[in-house]
Amino acid sequence: MLMMIGPVEFEVIPFNTDGYDHSHESGFAEKPVLGARPPLEFVGEGPEGWSIKAKLFPDKFGGMGHLKKLYQARSSGKSQYLMRGDGAVMGWVVIQSVRETSSYLDRDGVGQVIEVDIQVKRTGKPGAGSYFSLLADIFLWNR
Repeated sequence: MLMMIGPVEFEVIPFNTDGYDHSHESGFAEKPVLGARPPLEFVGEGPEGWSIKAKLFPDKFGGMGHLKKLYQARSSGKSQYLMRGDGAVMGWVVIQSVRETSSYLDRDGVGQVIEVDIQVKRTGKPGAGSYFSLLADIFLWNR
């Protein structure tokens, strides 16, 4: 496994993640001052997010089911657990957007190469009731 977002596992085959960007920000309050550059006061952590790039080759290896799970996880609006393949815990995220770009269309209009760009943002961990609901969803989606 290369990475996992909620119920979606990225592996070498069929749904491959080939890169990601990770960004962190800090929050600052700006205080206007006459005749000088405004001092900035640190107010805490700002947004943290990932841009994950993936590819699938549906004709050769399948993987359209994984893409469907990703869309369902995004449309649920629920927090998803993000973990890197080496076991590093990245934390809880929400899936903000999923964008797919298909190329080399077959006669049915399905791309032979589908590039997927996923935007996620860190969020707080869900409450106990939501947590168990998410676990149930993961087990049901991975059937």
